[in-house]
Amino acid sequence: MEENEIKNEEVNNIQISEDVISVMAGMAIQDIEGVAKVATGFAGGISEALGKKNIGKGVKVEIKDKEVTVDVGIIIKYGAKIPELAKQIQDKIKNDVETMTGFEVISVNVKIQGIENNRNEEKTEIVKEEEE
Repeated sequence: MEENEIKNEEVNNIQISEDVISVMAGMAIQDIEGVAKVATGFAGGISEALGKKNIGKGVKVEIKDKEVTVDVGIIIKYGAKIPELAKQIQDKIKNDVETMTGFEVISVNVKIQGIENNRNEEKTEIVKEEEE
Protein backbone atom coordinates (compact mmCIF):
# COMPACT_ATOMS: atom_id res chain seq x y z
CA MET A 1 0.00 0.00 0.00
CA GLU A 2 1.37 3.39 -0.97
CA GLU A 3 1.55 6.28 1.49
CA ASN A 4 -1.22 8.22 -0.34
CA GLU A 5 -3.58 5.24 -0.08
CA ILE A 6 -3.00 5.05 3.68
CA LYS A 7 -3.74 8.75 4.14
CA ASN A 8 -6.96 8.51 2.10
CA GLU A 9 -8.10 5.48 4.06
CA GLU A 10 -7.48 7.29 7.37
CA VAL A 11 -9.51 10.28 6.22
CA ASN A 12 -12.41 8.05 5.19
CA ASN A 13 -12.55 6.54 8.70
CA ILE A 14 -13.10 9.84 10.53
CA GLN A 15 -16.35 9.89 12.44
CA ILE A 16 -18.08 13.13 13.37
CA SER A 17 -20.67 13.00 16.13
CA GLU A 18 -24.08 14.58 15.88
CA ASP A 19 -23.18 16.73 18.89
CA VAL A 20 -20.25 18.27 17.02
CA ILE A 21 -22.46 19.15 14.07
CA SER A 22 -25.03 20.60 16.50
CA VAL A 23 -22.37 22.96 17.83
CA MET A 24 -21.32 23.87 14.27
CA ALA A 25 -24.93 24.75 13.40
CA GLY A 26 -25.38 26.76 16.61
CA MET A 27 -22.20 28.72 15.97
CA ALA A 28 -23.15 29.31 12.33
CA ILE A 29 -26.22 31.32 13.25
CA GLN A 30 -24.92 33.26 16.26
CA ASP A 31 -24.05 36.38 14.31
CA ILE A 32 -27.03 36.45 11.95
CA GLU A 33 -28.96 39.70 12.40
CA GLY A 34 -32.48 38.92 13.57
CA VAL A 35 -31.59 35.81 15.57
CA ALA A 36 -31.88 36.48 19.29
CA LYS A 37 -30.76 32.98 20.33
CA VAL A 38 -31.17 29.28 19.75
CA ALA A 39 -34.19 27.98 21.66
CA THR A 40 -32.82 25.56 24.23
CA GLY A 41 -35.98 24.23 25.82
CA PHE A 42 -36.43 23.45 29.50
CA ALA A 43 -33.24 21.40 30.08
CA GLY A 44 -31.10 23.90 28.19
CA GLY A 45 -32.64 26.76 30.13
CA ILE A 46 -31.66 25.11 33.42
CA SER A 47 -28.09 24.59 32.17
CA GLU A 48 -27.81 28.25 31.16
CA ALA A 49 -29.19 29.34 34.54
CA LEU A 50 -26.42 27.31 36.18
CA GLY A 51 -23.82 29.10 34.07
CA LYS A 52 -23.24 26.33 31.54
CA LYS A 53 -23.64 27.46 27.95
CA ASN A 54 -23.87 24.84 25.23
CA ILE A 55 -24.16 26.34 21.77
CA GLY A 56 -25.45 23.07 20.32
CA LYS A 57 -28.47 22.84 22.62
CA GLY A 58 -31.67 23.42 20.70
CA VAL A 59 -30.17 21.94 17.53
CA LYS A 60 -31.11 18.38 16.59
CA VAL A 61 -28.93 16.58 14.05
CA GLU A 62 -29.36 13.24 12.31
CA ILE A 63 -26.60 11.67 10.23
CA LYS A 64 -27.27 8.77 7.87
CA ASP A 65 -24.72 7.69 5.26
CA LYS A 66 -22.92 11.06 5.34
CA GLU A 67 -26.22 12.88 4.79
CA VAL A 68 -27.20 15.35 7.49
CA THR A 69 -30.57 16.67 8.58
CA VAL A 70 -30.62 19.63 10.97
CA ASP A 71 -33.57 20.89 13.02
CA VAL A 72 -33.01 24.18 14.82
CA GLY A 73 -35.41 26.10 17.03
CA ILE A 74 -34.74 29.81 17.35
CA ILE A 75 -35.94 32.87 19.16
CA ILE A 76 -36.07 35.80 16.74
CA LYS A 77 -35.76 39.51 17.41
CA TYR A 78 -38.94 41.53 17.09
CA GLY A 79 -39.26 43.02 13.61
CA ALA A 80 -37.20 40.37 11.81
CA LYS A 81 -38.52 39.30 8.41
CA ILE A 82 -39.13 35.63 9.10
CA PRO A 83 -38.96 34.14 5.56
CA GLU A 84 -35.71 35.98 4.77
CA LEU A 85 -34.21 35.13 8.16
CA ALA A 86 -35.11 31.44 7.87
CA LYS A 87 -33.52 31.23 4.39
CA GLN A 88 -30.37 32.94 5.65
CA ILE A 89 -30.15 30.48 8.57
CA GLN A 90 -30.66 27.49 6.26
CA ASP A 91 -27.98 28.66 3.83
CA LYS A 92 -25.45 29.45 6.57
CA ILE A 93 -25.86 26.13 8.39
CA LYS A 94 -25.76 24.15 5.13
CA ASN A 95 -22.63 25.94 3.92
CA ASP A 96 -20.73 25.74 7.22
CA VAL A 97 -21.53 22.08 7.96
CA GLU A 98 -20.76 20.93 4.41
CA THR A 99 -17.51 22.92 4.30
CA MET A 100 -16.26 21.63 7.66
CA THR A 101 -17.40 18.01 7.44
CA GLY A 102 -17.63 17.07 3.77
CA PHE A 103 -21.09 15.64 4.50
CA GLU A 104 -24.12 16.60 2.42
CA VAL A 105 -26.76 18.61 4.28
CA ILE A 106 -30.04 17.47 2.79
CA SER A 107 -32.34 19.45 5.05
CA VAL A 108 -32.25 22.38 7.50
CA ASN A 109 -35.58 22.85 9.27
CA VAL A 110 -35.96 26.18 11.07
CA LYS A 111 -38.59 26.36 13.80
CA ILE A 112 -39.46 29.82 15.11
CA GLN A 113 -40.22 29.22 18.78
CA GLY A 114 -40.46 32.73 20.14
CA ILE A 115 -39.89 36.44 19.74
CA GLU A 116 -37.59 38.55 21.86
CA ASN A 117 -39.05 42.00 22.32
CA ASN A 118 -36.42 44.61 23.13
CA ARG A 119 -38.32 47.52 21.64
CA ASN A 120 -38.60 50.80 23.42
CA GLU A 121 -41.75 50.35 25.46
CA GLU A 122 -42.86 53.99 25.19
CA LYS A 123 -46.41 54.22 23.96
CA THR A 124 -47.19 56.46 21.07
CA GLU A 125 -50.66 57.90 20.95
CA ILE A 126 -52.25 58.31 17.55
CA VAL A 127 -54.42 61.42 17.34
CA LYS A 128 -56.87 61.86 14.52
CA GLU A 129 -57.23 65.48 13.56
CA GLU A 130 -60.75 66.65 13.10
CA GLU A 131 -61.71 68.10 9.75
CA GLU A 132 -62.85 71.73 9.78
